[in-house]
Formats: sequence, structure tokens, C-alpha cells
Amino acid sequence: MGNHKRKSIRSIEKTRKFSAFSYKYFSLQFRQWWKSQLWHKIIILISVTIFLFFIGMFSIGEWYIYSQRGKPVVMGATFVPEYAERLGVDPKQTLYAVFHELGVKDVRLVSYWNRIEATPGKYDFTELDWQFKMAEESGAKVSLAVGLRQPRWPECHMPTWAIQQPKDFWYPKLSSFMTAVIERYRNNPALGSYQLENEYFLEVFGKCKNFERSRLVEEAALVKSLDQKHTLIISRSNNGIGLPIGKPTPDLFGVSVYKRVWDKSITKRYFEYPLPAWFYASLAGGGKIVSGKDLIIHELQAEPWTPEGYDIVDAPVAELYKSMNSERLKNRFEYAKATGMKRIDLWGVEWWYQMKIKRGEPSIWNTAVEEYAKTAKQNSEL
Repeated sequence: MGNHKRKSIRSIEKTRKFSAFSYKYFSLQFRQWWKSQLWHKIIILISVTIFLFFIGMFSIGEWYIYSQRGKPVVMGATFVPEYAERLGVDPKQTLYAVFHELGVKDVRLVSYWNRIEATPGKYDFTELDWQFKMAEESGAKVSLAVGLRQPRWPECHMPTWAIQQPKDFWYPKLSSFMTAVIERYRNNPALGSYQLENEYFLEVFGKCKNFERSRLVEEAALVKSLDQKHTLIISRSNNGIGLPIGKPTPDLFGVSVYKRVWDKSITKRYFEYPLPAWFYASLAGGGKIVSGKDLIIHELQAEPWTPEGYDIVDAPVAELYKSMNSERLKNRFEYAKATGMKRIDLWGVEWWYQMKIKRGEPSIWNTAVEEYAKTAKQNSEL
């Protein structure tokens, strides 16, 4: 055997022995450390669990995004005539511009109980009728909010004659009101879906006093008993981690997406939620796996979140732009698309129009026009 070969064999043997020794030594040290350091053990287990949890969320989110590829994006908007009035713009002109300048073809409308039944038993559908007529003439589809809790403050739009009454008084009245709304519009060609009780379980926001799951279940059954043809949407209570596993089970679930808000409790600053798009994709994917239902963005923040002491109606433009400007709006469109969800209703079209018409600031509106057109072009290329 050559000298070079013998040296190679000895070198390999030394390496093997060293490796075996190292393995035994470090294994012993790890076992001793593991037995003696309980808090280290707990930290490692918690860290590994958290890591695996987020890896799982990320994987589900990426799977959902992949599964939705090639589908068109329905980019809609929420419109509230009462809010347009508060901003000082004409509701009819605003909605017309939403349809014919922005090119929106899907709109969420509201049926506020206090606006339609201001007097017990007397329904005035004038306001909602012209909105449906304009939607039909514009070739748009309506997602109609129904129930007590509907978009915008104070969330629960109860008429004054019912506010101080107990549930056994107002709830039958609410059911009758909901029945009247659905029976009036269920055969309207513009109707596309219903959205029942906006963020029903969100107790920390709004002036609402009843959050019983049984009421939501009963209302969902009422809607379906009156109209089985149209899609029923129910929104999650918030954006937290969790899956909608309780009753009722709608045809679609909704989620709101807010990115930049004013923290009035601790920092007294604007705060940007650091949630990546795949976080919302994981909510959609997890819900799809558990319930078989898709998730939509029923409320995508596209207007400012003003600090205390400011009103969005007349706050300085520079302050408004700190939480929503043209660049942020453009990013909102892209962010929402990146979630993989294919139905997205933007929140704030009335403010965009007010900025253009009343405040001489058309940049937000013009950006929205470009982004809606861009989305339509992308859909046409699928």
C-alpha cells in the first residue's frame, strides 16, 4: 500500500472519530442543557410553534393566490348618499360620476332603517329607488346592505322611535323592515347580492347594543327564505387571525382591509399596519378550506383616517394626505389585488369626489380613474 494511500486512510479515520466524538459531546451537552433549562425549553417550543404557524399561514396564502390566478378582478365601491351630503356634494351627481367617470360596475348600497322608516310602518324608498335606477341604467350591479348594522357611523342605524325600546319591541319591527326591503328589490335587474349586518360582532366600534349570534342566524334565514336566487354575504367581525366556523354560513364572506390609521390611545401618531398581502390571502385560503366559501374585500380603506380634532369634511389637505393621497391610493389597488381576492369594494369614493369638486384637489379622483381603467384592461387581457 502506498504511503499516500495510508495517510488518506488515517486521515479519514481521524475525521470519523472526531465526528463521532463531536456528536456524542454535543448531544450530551444538549441533553443536559435541555433537562436543566426549563425556560429555554419553553422558549424554543414557543418559537418553533410560532414559526411553523406563520409558515403554514404563508403557504395557505400562496396556495390561495395561485388558485385564483387567471380570474378577473371585480373592482367595486361603497356608496352612501348620506355621507355625500355630509361632505357637501350632491349624492346623485356623485353616484353618476362613480358609474360614468370611474367606470365602476359593482356598487354596495345601503338601506338605512332610520332613513327609510323614520315613522313606524311608513316606508320611503325614494332615495334607494333612484340609486337602483341609476345602477340599472349604468349597467352596474348592486350589493345591497340589509339589517340593522350597515356601513358608516354609527353603524347601527336604528330610527329614533326604536332606540330606547327593548329587543322584543324593535326586533320584530326590524324583521318587517328587512322583509319590505328585500321584497321591493329582489326582482330588480340591478340586484346582485345582499350584505347582511356589516361586521356584526365588532363590539368596539359603533353604537350598537345587540350582538347575539342567534339574531344573525335568524336574519340570514329570513333573507334566504325571501330570496334564494341572490348571493348572501356576511363580513367577518375584524381582521384578526381566525376562521369563520360558526353559524350562519353565507354564500360569501367579507373582510375589511385598513392599512393606515391614527392611533389615539398610545402613540398619538399615524400607524401603518405591517400586514403583508399574503396575510389576507391566508384568511381567504383558510376560510376556503374550512367552509368552501370565498372571501371578498368588502371595505378597502381608500380615504383618510383623521386625528382627533379634525373632521374629514374640512381638515387641511396636507393633514388628509398624511393617511391617503394619490400614491397611497394607487398602492391600495395593487395591495388588494396581491391578496388574490377577486372582489374588492373601495371605501371613500364620496371623499374622492368632494376633493375634486369642492376642494380643487382632483389628483385622488384622477388616480382612481386610472386604476379602475387599468383593472378593466387587465381583465380584458385574461
